[in-house]
Amino acid sequence: MKRILVVVDYQKDFVDGSLGFDKAVALEDKIEQKIKEYRGNGCEVVYTFDTHEDNYLYTQEGRNLPVQHCIVNTEGWNLYGKIAKLCDESSRCFEKPTFGSIELAEFLKKNGYDSVELVGVVSNICVISNAVLAKAALPEAEIIVDASCTASNDDSLNEKAFDVMEGMQIKVINR
Repeated sequence: MKRILVVVDYQKDFVDGSLGFDKAVALEDKIEQKIKEYRGNGCEVVYTFDTHEDNYLYTQEGRNLPVQHCIVNTEGWNLYGKIAKLCDESSRCFEKPTFGSIELAEFLKKNGYDSVELVGVVSNICVISNAVLAKAALPEAEIIVDASCTASNDDSLNEKAFDVMEGMQIKVINR
C-alpha cells in the first residue's frame, strides 16, 4: 500500500505567532511522532506552507481575515519547533497562497497513493480544504485526518469540520 503523510501549515504564525493558539502548540509531539512513524515505515512525508506576500491585507483573504501571517521568508512563515527540524532539503514542500493546494492535489493524483493522511492546522480551514482536494484527486484512496494531530482555535468549528469530512467519506481517526 502506497501511503503518504501531509503536514498542513504547522507554521510558527499558526502555532505561537499572530494566529497562534494553545491547542496548536500541544500538537507538536504528536505530529513529530507521526512523521517519524511514517518515515520509519518507508512512507513519504510532505509539508504545506501557507504563503502570503507583503500585500496580504489587500487580498480577498486579507480583507476577510485582516491579520498578517505567514508572509514568505519571515519567521512566522517557518515551520514550528521540532517539525521544522524534520523538514530538510529532501522534503517535498508545497507553498500555497490560499487554503487548499491544487499543486498538492495534482502531486497526489500523479503518484497514485492508496492512503493519504493529513495532520496540522487549522482543521476547519486548511486541513479540510486539502482533505477535500485529496479526495477529489484520489476518489478511491483512503483519505484520513488524525483528529489527535489536528486542531482549530474554535472547538465548535473543529468538530463541525470533522463531521463534514466524515460526511464526505474522509476517515477521521482518534476523535
